[in-house]
Amino acid sequence: MVKPNDLLAVLVDADNISPARIGAVLTEVARFGTASVKRVYGDWTMPQLGSWKSSASEHVIQPIQQFANTVGKNATDSALIIDAMDLLYTRRFQGFCIVSSDSDFTRLASRIREEGVTVYGFGERKTPEAFRNACDQFTYLDVLEAPAAETAVSTLARVPSLKLRGDTKLVAGLRTCVATASGEDGWANLSDVGKLMRKQQADFDPRNWGYSKLSELIRATELFLVQAGSAGALRVQSKNKIAA
Repeated sequence: MVKPNDLLAVLVDADNISPARIGAVLTEVARFGTASVKRVYGDWTMPQLGSWKSSASEHVIQPIQQFANTVGKNATDSALIIDAMDLLYTRRFQGFCIVSSDSDFTRLASRIREEGVTVYGFGERKTPEAFRNACDQFTYLDVLEAPAAETAVSTLARVPSLKLRGDTKLVAGLRTCVATASGEDGWANLSDVGKLMRKQQADFDPRNWGYSKLSELIRATELFLVQAGSAGALRVQSKNKIAA
């Protein structure tokens, strides 16, 4: 994965992302590296994109103009894809952040990953599964908190324990990853479990269930025991394993 000092290219599709979200996105991006390039693509002659002007200026994002020359064809997507490939070939970037809910970027994400470069996707819940899975990591916009100076983004309420246990996809995934990462003593490093979950589900994020940390989510299921190991790192074990 990307190191904090690695360079990232942030490419934003203004046609389907609200400017009210961009501050929260960039805050999240800062966890993964330095946003060396920040560009937002759209036809700036269109009135509906007018609200992007102040946000782009505030966050020092370069607006890229792309006229919609043909009705029904998304020229903005094409411009973003061409720029992404140009930037990829410079070999300067260790990661790309594609901010869009559009499935048109599925092949782009796959192509970037073929070069061994990490892809972070950001979009709404409606984002097609194909694009989400084409990214190394995909984050839903509604789990991000906006900076205080911006329009507040509501945080999700915590899903209660009973409902978590009824989420068969979540429970099965956690059980599988804990079992895979476990040593002979039945304990698994919590960090390793998180990495395995992300590999299985690109959009896996504890915040999707209202929990800020993986340890909080796992504890809330009441199906696992979480405790500090000898080196201080958290470790996890299935309660079924303990009972056995």
